[in-house]
Amino acid sequence: MIKVSEHIENLVPYKSGNKIDRNITREEFKKLINLASNENPLGPSPLAIEAIKNNIGELNIYPDPTSPELIAKLAEKFNKDPKNLMVGHGSDSILQYIFYTFFKKGDELLTASSTFIGTYVNANKQGMTTILVPMKKDYSFDLNAILSKITLKTKVIYLANPNNPTATMFTHSDFVKFMAKVPKDVLVILDEAYWLYAKSMPGYLDGFEFENENLIVIRTLSKAYGLAGLRVGFAYAPEYMINYLNRVKLPFEPNSLAQIAAVAALDDEDFIGKMLEVNHKSMDILLDAIDNAGIARTEPSANFVMMILDNEVKARTLCNKFLDNGIVVRQLPMFGLPNAIRISTGTVEQSEKAAKVIYSK
Repeated sequence: MIKVSEHIENLVPYKSGNKIDRNITREEFKKLINLASNENPLGPSPLAIEAIKNNIGELNIYPDPTSPELIAKLAEKFNKDPKNLMVGHGSDSILQYIFYTFFKKGDELLTASSTFIGTYVNANKQGMTTILVPMKKDYSFDLNAILSKITLKTKVIYLANPNNPTATMFTHSDFVKFMAKVPKDVLVILDEAYWLYAKSMPGYLDGFEFENENLIVIRTLSKAYGLAGLRVGFAYAPEYMINYLNRVKLPFEPNSLAQIAAVAALDDEDFIGKMLEVNHKSMDILLDAIDNAGIARTEPSANFVMMILDNEVKARTLCNKFLDNGIVVRQLPMFGLPNAIRISTGTVEQSEKAAKVIYSK
């Protein structure tokens, strides 16, 4: 038997939010209301669907490795130099490339105790040491506590804003103060997967406004634009970082249909407007039910909210009750929060059905 590196042997495979403990088929799962994965309940952008239909006959042709049309569209939309942008097979892929490019075994990652699991996984793949800082009482990033943990061994700080799975966010002013105190040789990764949902929140932080030499911002089209199944992510960073990242990324990602769909989706303002309207209405329905049921929760800035139960057993019981009513939500032991449940907004009808389960707890 070929020996595997110890840090790989000890890796725990990622378990997605759309997995449940009951053995059912894919077709059976599709009949359930999935409020576990922060997906767009309206489906993909209609413009993206049309673009795919119009180009599906070109699957025999390799995509351009430089993704010129998608990079140009992103540069136009966000008013950035194309040299500061890259795309990949989802923001997960870009996150992996960042770790491959800039870090090595023994380097230290500093982040929160309850944030995106993919961060821990990628650090473990590299044999890095992960230092976890407890969240604040409101389950948001404690930026001051993170600053206090920086040492000469710290190579990277990962921040998610809004954070997954807690749905909380820190503000623009918080981040400005934070970055002013981070050493210039420590890379800060700012994950803004849910930026479109947070834009209307007071104090909203737009990472694309910053030009720090030690900052990289990553985003995805999986959530708001409904392209989770195609996997399209993008990053904004100093040109030197982008150059290095493009050296390690696989040459033909995203795939051709993903690139074409992404270009079209980025122009679909009508779809984004409808999505935000549905998210707002559905979130109001869920928060109303949670508050009236006397369940503690976070203040959400995304398309999901985290419910906090008294203990793990009560959280599991409520998850099972949702499932008995045809709804999938996510209990959060993998995030270090076994007594918590993440529930995404669905359509208004789906959210109303979820609210009835919460009311009847």
